[in-house]
Amino acid sequence: MTGWREVAEGVFQRRYNPLDVSVCVVRGASGLLLVDTRSSPRQADEIRRDLRELGDLPVLAVVNTHAHFDHTFGNQRFTSVPIYGHRLVPAHLETYERPMLATWIARGEEPVQEWAEVVITPPSVLVDDTHRIDLGGRAVELLHLGRGHTDNDVVLHIPDASTWLVGDLVEESGPPMYGSGCFPLDWPATNAALADRMGSADVVVPGHGMPVARQFVAEQQTQLAAVASLIRELHAAGIPVAEALSAGAARWPFPQEGLGAAVAEGYLTLGEAGQPGDTAAGGIS
Repeated sequence: MTGWREVAEGVFQRRYNPLDVSVCVVRGASGLLLVDTRSSPRQADEIRRDLRELGDLPVLAVVNTHAHFDHTFGNQRFTSVPIYGHRLVPAHLETYERPMLATWIARGEEPVQEWAEVVITPPSVLVDDTHRIDLGGRAVELLHLGRGHTDNDVVLHIPDASTWLVGDLVEESGPPMYGSGCFPLDWPATNAALADRMGSADVVVPGHGMPVARQFVAEQQTQLAAVASLIRELHAAGIPVAEALSAGAARWPFPQEGLGAAVAEGYLTLGEAGQPGDTAAGGIS
């Protein structure tokens, strides 16, 4: 764990282990906006202690960038303020995160006591494609640009700081994570839409890892598009889903061990459509 880093004026990032999760804070005249709450109430309590280093301003609100456990399982410690998230977050929590948590508890997965203390707490303010939060003379824009890492990804734009907090639509400390509820065929177009809104000098804070620039987003989008394209190609060639990873061999832009969900979800989408999907891979110039 490191201390708070001011990545732009009044915008702070702190990287927490386990999982190198980015927790961010946007400071306005009236108070603070906290972005993501980590994996458990104990980890959220650590965030609350660390917030004292930023001064005496109160936390006005919380935003969940998406529903995955490492970004939402600390929500129960912040119910005294509005918690913003996409309208599909509650459904994702019920479909994926609650059963996963129950399995971990039943198996005695570590940290056992921390998992037992989690009360899954969905956002109290559900947003759709756009929303605006006023921190006292400072606007923060919430945008849902499409499906990708999940169907409920929200990015935050702080216009007066030329900064984007993008959750797990972009990852720096490792390859993008294709996990529960991912949409591998949609993800490239979503990230293309994100990059289209950015300036070349904008600061981009991924959900995991160090801040990057638009060029990094563009390069990762190209890799996401390559994954989507290869899934379509293998499906169209009649390669069985169980053989797709090995059939793609060295053509995958990311390590094969992290692409199982991408192939499974991609094939499911294409199979349901009865033909290669019509979701555009997108591109960035």
